[in-house]
Amino acid sequence: MLRSQFEEDLLNLHNQFYEMGMLVSKAIHKSVRAYVQHDKELAKEVIAQDEQINNIEILLEKKSFEMIALQQPVTTDLRRIITVMKASSDLERMGDHAVSIAKSTILVKGQNRILEIEKEISEMSDSVKKMVDNVLVAYVKMDEKDARMIAAMDERVNQHFREIYDHAISAMKANPETVVCGTDYLNVAQYLERIGDYVTNICEWIVYLATGKITELNSNRAQ
Repeated sequence: MLRSQFEEDLLNLHNQFYEMGMLVSKAIHKSVRAYVQHDKELAKEVIAQDEQINNIEILLEKKSFEMIALQQPVTTDLRRIITVMKASSDLERMGDHAVSIAKSTILVKGQNRILEIEKEISEMSDSVKKMVDNVLVAYVKMDEKDARMIAAMDERVNQHFREIYDHAISAMKANPETVVCGTDYLNVAQYLERIGDYVTNICEWIVYLATGKITELNSNRAQ
């Protein structure tokens, strides 16, 4: 009886984690769309929905501690609970970065927009969103091979960041009037780059879940 209850609790934990992941994925997508389309209403939606993401994280953490205390799970079961706790904390931070992008949309000042860089930011966010969506599937399947492959996709995200950085710096040097929006582009690109790093963290937790080993997948990423 206890075991089946535990299995059910564990399944609920996983389902809630996945639901949280889907909310974060939507938040990232919406925040960049709002930013590129200068849609302040959509940005406000992202900010308003962040509370829901935070609440799920608090719930997951509370439930995880409860399960550890009451069931005293060992080995694989314990790994599954720890993975949910750690990975949901990464998801929550990703949601925070989506909020930061949404806030940039609302605060955006000045008329000097550089459409070429906005297009690059949009492409960078597509790469990030692909990582986020894939990592959720890899998590559900506990697929170590996929997790390693997704972590490798972070290099493309970093490449996007370097290109946006170079373009923004050149634009600001060439035309001082683009300094406000150029700085903004750098911030947004940095938020996206950090989201890629958090996805890589989740990939590491999937590898831990599958193998029991803590493995660093991208040693060159920012901590």
